[in-house]
Parts: sequence; C-alpha cells; structure tokens
Amino acid sequence: MSTEECPLLLTVDQPGDGQRAQVHEEVYNRFSIAQKITVVSIVSSAGLVPSFVSGSFVPSIPQVAKDFGSTPAVVSLAVSLSVFAAAIGALVWSAYSSFYGRRPMYLWGMPFMCLGSFAVASSSNLSSLLFWRCVQTFGCAGGVSLGAAVIGDIYKVEERGTAMGSFFGATLVGLAIAPLCGGVAAEYWSWRGLHLALAIWGLLQMLLIYIFLPETAHPNTRCVDRTVRSRKMVIWVNPFSSLGLLRSPNIMAVTLANGFTLVSDFVLLIPLAYIIGVRYGITSDALIGACFLPSGLGNFIGAPIAGYLSDMVVRRWKDKRNGVWVPEDRLRATYVGGLILVPLSLVVAGLTTTYIDGPVGLAINLICLFTNGLGVDLVLTPIGAYNVDIMHSRSAEVMAATTAFRSLFLAPVSGLIIPCIETIGVAATNGIAALLALVGYFLIWVTIWYGDRMRTYVDVGYTSVANN
Repeated sequence: MSTEECPLLLTVDQPGDGQRAQVHEEVYNRFSIAQKITVVSIVSSAGLVPSFVSGSFVPSIPQVAKDFGSTPAVVSLAVSLSVFAAAIGALVWSAYSSFYGRRPMYLWGMPFMCLGSFAVASSSNLSSLLFWRCVQTFGCAGGVSLGAAVIGDIYKVEERGTAMGSFFGATLVGLAIAPLCGGVAAEYWSWRGLHLALAIWGLLQMLLIYIFLPETAHPNTRCVDRTVRSRKMVIWVNPFSSLGLLRSPNIMAVTLANGFTLVSDFVLLIPLAYIIGVRYGITSDALIGACFLPSGLGNFIGAPIAGYLSDMVVRRWKDKRNGVWVPEDRLRATYVGGLILVPLSLVVAGLTTTYIDGPVGLAINLICLFTNGLGVDLVLTPIGAYNVDIMHSRSAEVMAATTAFRSLFLAPVSGLIIPCIETIGVAATNGIAALLALVGYFLIWVTIWYGDRMRTYVDVGYTSVANN
C-alpha cells in the first residue's frame, strides 16, 4: 500500500459509490433468511465432524493399545499424526475452494473421511490404523475453514459476527462432547463401532450437502469461472500458498493470540482424567468424559454471544466515525474473555485443584471449565470474524492458514502439559497458561490500536470496504 491511510477506512460517500453499494448489497441478498439459516446449520454440522473425529479418539487410546498389544504412548502417535494431516487437509481444501468453490470441496473431502473411518474401524494392525487415521482427518479437515468462508459469502460485515458465533458455537462444542462420546463408547461399546458410526455420519453429511447446500461463492469470483481449461481437467493449486497470508502482522498477531488463548483450553482439558479423575476419585471413563461438558456448554453459550457482541461493537464504532468502518473494532469484543475470564479461570482452577478437596473442589473446577469455555469463545469468535473481514476474497484460505499454524503450534505444546504438571504442579502450570493468555490479549490490544498502520507494512491483498 502506498499511503498510511488504509483503503479499508474509506467510506462510500464518493460519486458513483451508491450504485456499487447497491450491487454489493444484492450479493448478500441472493439467499433468503430461511436459506441462510439452512446453510449455517449444514456447515455447522460439517464443522462439528472434525471435532468428533479428533476428540473421540483420545478416551479410546487404552482400549486400542490393548487390542493391538501396544502401549498408550505408541497409540497416541495417531493424535500427533492426525494433527499434521488435519493441517495439510485444511490448506488443500481451502486453496481449491478459492478455485472451484465451497460446495465441491465439501463433496470431495467427505469421501476421504468416510473411507478413512471405515478403514480405521476395520484396521488389523497399528500401522494400518495410523495411515487410515490420517486419511480420515485429512478428509474432514476443511470443515472449519470452509464453513467460515461460506458464512463470509452470505453475510455482510455488520451481520457476520453473529452468524460466525453460531457456527463456532456448534463446532467448538464438539471439543467437549466428543471425549464424552468416546469415553462412553470405550466403556460400553467399542472403539471400532465408534469409527463405524463416524463413517455413517460422514455419508449422511455428504448427502445433506449434496441436496441442500448451494454454491455460496460470490458470482464470477471463482477462478474456475475465468479458466476454460479447468472445465476439462483438474488444475494444480498450491495448497501452501495460503501460508503466505501469515506474513501479515495483523493476521499473525491475532493468530498467536488465538493460539495462546487455546492453550488454556488444552491445559484444563487434556489432563482432566489425570488431574480431576485422580484428585477427586473419579474412575469411570463415562463420568470423566462428562466432566468435559461444562467446557462445551461454555463454548455453546459463549460463541453466539461473542458473535453478537462483535457485530454490535462494529456497528457502534462505525456510527461514532460517521460511517467509517475500521475492521479492528471487532476485536474490542474480546476484552472480557481475553483479559478476565480466561486467565482468571485458569488461576482459580489451579489453586482449587491444589488446595481444595472433596465435592466443593470438584464443583469449583467444573465452574472454571464453564467459565473458560465461555471466555475462550469470547476471544476466538471475534478473531475468526476479523480474519474473514480483512481477507474476504480469500476467507477459506486465511482460516486454513491460521488453523494450520495454530494446530502445529499446539501439537507440541499439548505434549508438554502433563510433564509440566508433574514437574512444577497444577497451580504453576495453570499460572503459566494464564500469563500466555494475557500475552495473547496484549497482541490483540496492539492490533486494535495500530492495525491500520500494521496493514501498510505487508500488503497481502486486504479486502476493501467496497467488496467486503
């Protein structure tokens, strides 16, 4: 960009802009309210699949290890490999969605997920399970990035946060419900049956998408619309090109904040059986899985609230500036979650687990899990909507790039949580996570105040007010 004043800050009061604004408005009026609700419901369901594929496997690790005559440590390699496969999958499906559209990528990815699930359920050895587990997670990896892009396609900026909140609420609740389902399946059914059920879910999801999900990409914005050759053959699209968006100081700052905030979720949830189960005498896999529910409830309630608040903040600050839109205003909605709820829930949970016994200690921990789930969504939802706001033309790609970076960042961090607890204790580990959450909020604060200047440092093709 050649000037300090970012194009995103322009208004639409110039001559000729009224007609462009009308055309721009019509793009978002292509679908009725009922159709938009249907689309959000479908993509939210598709976004829930990756959470179940990843989260439901962890409680079944001991059973898988027993069946294959291995150890939980070796079987847990499936978790690390699936994180890597999910990151690659998200990049692939998002890159091709910019070329071919959103709907084809759902229909191309789900068969991989279904095939992988059937194969995992019928695996005869650990090597086979690890391979097909990667195929399974690769296939469904586009659920979050594609879903966020679809919502960006059909909702204008003043409404996008609310819809994004509903989407994230549905998808993130899977992180808490999936371990419960996995624990119940491990105790009362079998891990093979669970993956068979996931395969059937994938088939039903694919049928639902095929029948009810229209193509939502804006008219004449897909590369396939302008490439005659692509109608006869598959075009190579570099899936890693999306990672170039992380050169943006704005995107990298909020992605790091996103990752630091999610560390708090991992610190509370990953060692739940090890900490809450042992500390308060809970031995049933199903009951331990039920302890994840408060966090899921917090996610389910927090995401829609966060989305609505972020839209309200955008409208309020736009009115204060006499119609001038500054995309960083949306991030102001992260204040309560990032500065108060997330770090406070971590500190209280750590001190409670260390010093308070019995039902009272367990109850306080469950309240902290709910509070943390609520606070995390009050941070993640505005960040997700902000990324779509500033990179609307490449919304799927920016979501995939940030998700991939976050996954690769959290994979080694998650492996350090239990050793850290064993070395320095629960309270100290939670305290470190709380400090990281505060660092994350500081990065958001910097982006709020200096975002316009930061966008001039590296231009990655930011969306202007005229085409957002």
